Amino acid sequence: QVQLVESGGGVVHPGESLRLSCAASGADVSRDAMGWHRQLPGKDRQWIASVFGSDSTRYYGDSMRGRAVLSRDYAKNIVYLQMNALTPEDAGVYYCKTVIRGEEYWGQGTQVTVSS
Repeated sequence: QVQLVESGGGVVHPGESLRLSCAASGADVSRDAMGWHRQLPGKDRQWIASVFGSDSTRYYGDSMRGRAVLSRDYAKNIVYLQMNALTPEDAGVYYCKTVIRGEEYWGQGTQVTVSS
């Protein structure tokens, strides 16, 4: 069974950037979809971006469109999320997700705090 571990979260000031990482282990996910979601206080979980295993096309939701860039190292089973121009409204827990045979697998999340 695959395990996902996010890292890279932390405390930043408004306008700064972070690059989150998600490392998969226990299975080869190179042919599976991976994506990023976030949970902001008082809001429903939001989809940020995804990439499928069949190609490198990236899809972005409205939540961070224009400020987030997803990249993936297929050989290392790692997916990244570069986040720019962060604001206090971006503070929350960011999760990595993969879908294998229709089943969802989530990491524990990494906390992002943006101080004003």
